[in-house]
Amino acid sequence: MLTVLISHLFYDSIMKSILKKIATITFLLTIAHKVFAPTSEALVIVSSSPVEPFRNLIHAIGMVETQFDTLAYNPIEEAVGYFQIRPIRLLDYNIRTGSKYSSHDLFDYGTSEKIFLFYASGIGPYDFERIARTWNGSGKNTGLYWNQVKRYL
Repeated sequence: MLTVLISHLFYDSIMKSILKKIATITFLLTIAHKVFAPTSEALVIVSSSPVEPFRNLIHAIGMVETQFDTLAYNPIEEAVGYFQIRPIRLLDYNIRTGSKYSSHDLFDYGTSEKIFLFYASGIGPYDFERIARTWNGSGKNTGLYWNQVKRYL
């Protein structure tokens, strides 16, 4: 019986020593983790390119209309800029949006693109033919225009 009691005390002593070592190691690992590992509060900034569903169509129309000339002017139609916007289209845009752009403003690519995108977005990004033909006007010549645009898509 005495042997059992001594072995039990010896066993308890060893277990306490092992538990102390486990607690010490756990504590040290916790501190090391806090010091060397990134926290969940880290800020990660990921840059992505914008979605531009009309980019290829804009390129093709720019090639057909003016060969990318933002300063183009057609005196017969009074069409201005990269997209060759006519006065009636500009008037319609100004009425619909409350803008006050003038023909001179259309030499600025950003303004012209904004107007083009207003009309293209109304149709949607998945029907390039309809967008191009509507942009060109009406009638059978819009089919010829679409064929020209399609070559650059």
